[in-house]
Amino acid sequence: MIEIKHPQQLTQLRRLCLTAQGLQQTQPYGQGLAGARKAINQLGYVQLDTISVIERAHHHVLYSRVPKFQPTMINKLLLNGDIFEYWSHAASVLPIADFRYSLPYKHAIKSGQTHWHKTHDKKLMAELLARIQSDGPLRSRDLESIASENTATRTGWWDWKPAKRALEQLYMEGDLMVSNREGFQKTYDLTERVLPAGIDSKMPSMEQFAAHMLEQQLRCHGAVSLKGLTYLRRSAELRKAIKVLVDEKIAQRTLESIQVSSGEVFIMEAGSLEHPVPRTNNRMQILSPFDNCVIQRQRLKHLFQYEYQLECYLPEAKRQYGYFCLPLLFSDQFIGRMDCKAHRKTGNFEVKSLYLEPHNFDQDAVISALVDAIKNFCHFQNCSSITLTKANPKHLIKILQQALTR
Repeated sequence: MIEIKHPQQLTQLRRLCLTAQGLQQTQPYGQGLAGARKAINQLGYVQLDTISVIERAHHHVLYSRVPKFQPTMINKLLLNGDIFEYWSHAASVLPIADFRYSLPYKHAIKSGQTHWHKTHDKKLMAELLARIQSDGPLRSRDLESIASENTATRTGWWDWKPAKRALEQLYMEGDLMVSNREGFQKTYDLTERVLPAGIDSKMPSMEQFAAHMLEQQLRCHGAVSLKGLTYLRRSAELRKAIKVLVDEKIAQRTLESIQVSSGEVFIMEAGSLEHPVPRTNNRMQILSPFDNCVIQRQRLKHLFQYEYQLECYLPEAKRQYGYFCLPLLFSDQFIGRMDCKAHRKTGNFEVKSLYLEPHNFDQDAVISALVDAIKNFCHFQNCSSITLTKANPKHLIKILQQALTR
């Protein structure tokens, strides 16, 4: 096992991890639609989220990596058959080439494992499936009009909520796929009508699934913990298979273990730390709380010594930094967080509070990079003005306010 003792080693490890995430280069995957496709293929998934105080998380994640990304591009990729929607550790868009690795969870749900709902109306599910088979794709909003039509007679899908649950269950079991999306209104169709021709749909063995997860996580993270390899996945069988595979590869010396100062152990491809230190730049990145790089909070803490919690789920009185604070990545270190909101009616991007942690950075370089990042982020929110209410350290507020209005 390699112990990370020297600052230079830690810097190299961090940059390797950030490079794997596409956060050290200005356009690691190219631009626009093609860049978004390559980014999703590299990351393995992009988490979908409904919170809309700023541009939604799945758009934000790709904005952070793909110049000229537009929110409409995700649905274009869906319609083109480049990606599909399903569950990763959360609701996500995933590369269509990885479709077969969604099958084990679908099989588990169909076999009785609970996802959202403990009880299922099999008769209603069969009726929904038959209707989609005969009449074509169905939007979730269509269920409301169907319910309204049938309320008087109490026949068919007269109750909207059970019908919606049945539709979701068919999706989770794999009989349906999302074929289109307008905002958060999804259209469902039969899987065989949505899945592009030539896509492998054979159920993987557990050993194949474990190999896929290990390859994917090493590709997109650079260094992974054993626990992180199956982050929020409930399959004990998968965890066991991955542990066996990792032990084999460590014994074969194709993988190696490294230990950081906190004692946490990570796994990397053997010899990774012998490569030259990846280059970085003085760029500020405003990341989503659901960004692939920060979603594993303990990993973030052990690798970057950065404590982060999304506080929108806490009661207001317990929030330290704000409702929707965004991590700030400068060069290869996380140096602060920013709570903000896009006021779309007025076109104002409000930075409610900004916190920079005590680091020995060139203040001018940090402020310059931060101002550029906020201005670009404001444009991404389709806002035209910026207000800053609170900053810490306090002496920065006037400097930043002046710079942001230039």
